[in-house]
Amino acid sequence: MLLNQMYCGDTVNFKTYTKSNKLKKRIKNGPDKVMIFENTNEAIVDRGLFELVQKHFVGRKRANGNGEMDKYAGYLYCGECGSRLYLHRNKKNYNSFMCGRYEKRKSNCTAHYIRKEEVDAIVLEAIQRVTKYVRERSDEFYEMAMSKGENEAVSRTKNSEALRNEYGAKINQLESAISMLYMDRVTGRVTPERYDSLAAGYEKEQSELKTKLQELDSHTSYLAVREKCVREFIDNAKKYVDVSEVTPQLLRAFIR
Repeated sequence: MLLNQMYCGDTVNFKTYTKSNKLKKRIKNGPDKVMIFENTNEAIVDRGLFELVQKHFVGRKRANGNGEMDKYAGYLYCGECGSRLYLHRNKKNYNSFMCGRYEKRKSNCTAHYIRKEEVDAIVLEAIQRVTKYVRERSDEFYEMAMSKGENEAVSRTKNSEALRNEYGAKINQLESAISMLYMDRVTGRVTPERYDSLAAGYEKEQSELKTKLQELDSHTSYLAVREKCVREFIDNAKKYVDVSEVTPQLLRAFIR
């Protein structure tokens, strides 16, 4: 369910194919061959929340020979070419991250790496610094996190209920107007040409209002998810007071 886009209200076709009718095995299609039709059915998962979860799953998920997962998978990128960094382990336990495209010779990126211990130290210092600030100045952090780049959005959200009612009422009025116009068409009080012209105008306006209503709901859902994450971050900052090691659980809690 966490990976199925159908739960967002979309239809996804051609995810797999078979080489022959005689073969039962299904083969996964490439992203360029998959067709996605958005908003074809009722969504049971908010799209903003779904996309947030997908970012959490990005990265290499394969474990090493000891069954260990790279806690930074999908989060580190090369500063030169922008490609993803992958963790390399050796027998002496000198683990380091290297550019994936350079390793495969798919770019002109230079040879460089960063030790895992260095990344841990940088991330640990950042978490300690930020969580200390959040614990001591929670209200200020909340205002900054919610208002940064979102001033116009927050203002719009305050009036979202009024706009939603306005759009809904107008859509219903247009629906009634279309029904009355149809009755006039049936009784002959309106010519077919006049009916087609007026009905097309009403339906166009109605469609535009429905689009605005969907955008309003989508944006409101996004801000709700954003606020939920900020609240959770503050709670985690108060929960993890003595942070001395970057564990996978700790990293996921704050990155989310």
